[in-house]
Amino acid sequence: MDPENPVVRLCAQGMANDDGELFLRAWEVASDDYERCVAAHYVARTRTTAGERLRWNLRCLELADAVGDARVAGFYPSLHAALGQGYEEAGDGVRARAHFERAAGHAGVLSEDAYGNWLRIAVAGGLRRTGAGVVRPEAVAGPLGELVASLGERGESRALALLLPAQLGDLGGEGDAVRLGTAVRMVLAADWLGGEREWAAAREVVAALGG
Repeated sequence: MDPENPVVRLCAQGMANDDGELFLRAWEVASDDYERCVAAHYVARTRTTAGERLRWNLRCLELADAVGDARVAGFYPSLHAALGQGYEEAGDGVRARAHFERAAGHAGVLSEDAYGNWLRIAVAGGLRRTGAGVVRPEAVAGPLGELVASLGERGESRALALLLPAQLGDLGGEGDAVRLGTAVRMVLAADWLGGEREWAAAREVVAALGG
């Protein structure tokens, strides 16, 4: 987003100062669908009721679809995740699941950073809660779960810091499988495993993922 855009600038100021009124001001001064989409996203975050958050997020989605270009491509994972949560809070599991699935479908645009990991984990959690969770084959899920449990028992935080985001944020896509395999290989390369049981589990995961 262009930091010199007046709407973006108002939203940035609102975030910095925890001032929801600046988001409403951004909505008032927005001059096109893109600017209104940006403003609606931030207004939704400050609404105090689930119904109001849902209404503003739905408006934001309408505007993003109306813009329909690269400027809004990165909005969709968080937007659909927010809508999934909103419908889940409203007791509509069917719509919630649909939006979590759409969020997962857009996850390819997420960056490999703390925010990207956080959002993948949020979407994966929503999928599990609404009955559409990713189920890896037992050849992966079994040894991976055993490895994580053993590392947790030993308090091996370095290895867990690599493995848990990939495990908890697994959305079932090819990129997620690569992320899992890469994390396990990094733990193997770092020699953070504490015995043959962990080494065997890690090798099984890598082999099952095609490594």
